[in-house]
Amino acid sequence: MLRNYVFSIIKCLVIVLFISGCKEKKLTLGKGISFEKEENVRYGNNPEQVLDLYIPHQETSEKKDVFLIIHGGGWRGGNKTELTFFTLSMMQKFPDHIFANINYRLATATSAGIPNQTDDIGTAIKYLEQKLKYNPRFILLGNSAGAHLSMLYAYHFNAQKKIKAVVNIVGPSDLSDPGFEKYQDYSFVKNYLIDPKAVPTKMSKTLFASPVSWIESASAPTLSYYGNRDQIIPLSQKRILDSVLIRNKVIHETYEFDGGHLDWDKAPNDLFLIDKIATFLRQLDKK
Repeated sequence: MLRNYVFSIIKCLVIVLFISGCKEKKLTLGKGISFEKEENVRYGNNPEQVLDLYIPHQETSEKKDVFLIIHGGGWRGGNKTELTFFTLSMMQKFPDHIFANINYRLATATSAGIPNQTDDIGTAIKYLEQKLKYNPRFILLGNSAGAHLSMLYAYHFNAQKKIKAVVNIVGPSDLSDPGFEKYQDYSFVKNYLIDPKAVPTKMSKTLFASPVSWIESASAPTLSYYGNRDQIIPLSQKRILDSVLIRNKVIHETYEFDGGHLDWDKAPNDLFLIDKIATFLRQLDKK
C-alpha cells in the first residue's frame, strides 16, 4: 500500500513537471533523470504522422534501445496524448531508453487502416534511425488497437528483425475469434479496417490482419497484459495468442489484471505492468 501511495505521489509530480515544462526542451523527472523532448515531430508527409520524442539527457556513447509507443482507439480514433503520462512513468523506470510516442493515420470508411497504420510504424522506425544516426533495437508498446498494430507489425512486417520485443496491452490477437465478434464496432473492423488489395488471394481480410496468423519461431518476444473483466477484448484473445506463441516456442509472458479494458494503467495495475516489463527486458538482455 505504501509503495502504491508513493508511486501515486511520484506520478502526480511527473504530471506537474510535464505541464510546467511543456515549453522547455529539457524535461526533468527528478533523481537525476532528464530527457530532451521534441513534440509533434513530423515523421511523414501526412499531418497525422507526428510523434513526441524523448531522448535521455545524459551524455553517453551507448546506443540506446527505443520504446515506440502506439495508442489505441479502435483504429479510427485516439491520440498519442492519451499515453503521455504512462510514457512519462515508463521514462522514470527506463531512464536510459529513448521514447517515441506516435500518432498514425486513422482509419475511415474510405481509407483503410491496414496496411496504412503498419506502414506508419515502419516509417516512424526509419525516421528515428535516420535521426539517431544508428540502428537501435525497438520495443513496440501499444494498448488495444495500438497493441494489435504492434503485434501485427512485429510478426509480419519485421523482416529485418529490428523489433527487440512487443508489449501487448489488451490487444486483439485474432480478429476472427467469435468472442471478439461481439465487439460493438466489429462491422467496421470486418468491412473497412483492411484494404482488400493488400490481402493475398484465398486469404480472408480478418485472417490477414490477425497477428497470430504470422507468428513463427523467430517472432519477437512478447509480454501481454489482459483484464479479467474486459468487455471489449475477451480473455479468449489471450488464450489464442498464448497457444500460438507456445506452439512456435516464442519467448513470452502473459499476465492478467483485475479490471476492464481501460483499467490497465490505473494503480496498482500500472506499477505491476512497468515492473514486469523491466524484468522481461532484463531477461532478454541476458540471452
